[in-house]
Amino acid sequence: MKVFAETERLILRELLPEDAAGMFEMDGDPEVHLFLGNKPVQSIEQSKADIEFIRNQYIENGIGRWAAMEKSTGNFIGWAGLKLIKEPINNYCNYYDLGYRFSKRFWGKGYATEAAAAVRDYGFHELKLNEIIGIADINNLGSIHVLEKVGLKRISIFDYGGIKHHRMKIEKSV
Repeated sequence: MKVFAETERLILRELLPEDAAGMFEMDGDPEVHLFLGNKPVQSIEQSKADIEFIRNQYIENGIGRWAAMEKSTGNFIGWAGLKLIKEPINNYCNYYDLGYRFSKRFWGKGYATEAAAAVRDYGFHELKLNEIIGIADINNLGSIHVLEKVGLKRISIFDYGGIKHHRMKIEKSV
């Protein structure tokens, strides 16, 4: 099992098949999917397939979302990480998207900001990226706030699946 980053309270490691129950808890919750197209997963089999899809991204792209584990309990609390976007979104492609998602019972604890900062640092220091992108529904004020706290700036607003989204960006400082 590969650990990509560690913070004061979190371990960010590769997603594993045994994370399926935690993924299902998170992705089966309609509130978690409120700003993600309102399509919560309906079965643990979907969560298992999602994990396999992400694990294939590790092989194909050298990066993908990581399991976020709470150090104090060992609980799977969600995921965070970079994803190489190869298909055009808002006429952009071949960029690294910073993303995170957590089970509702772990909201409001600062985990998203802590994880996003570690992901940002990994992208700049380990992957030597020049920029990192973030995309958030304009109504998802919590996610926008997290991205801004770790340094991303609002660049533009665009239509994504019929919903207005912010395109946000941070560039590597020299």
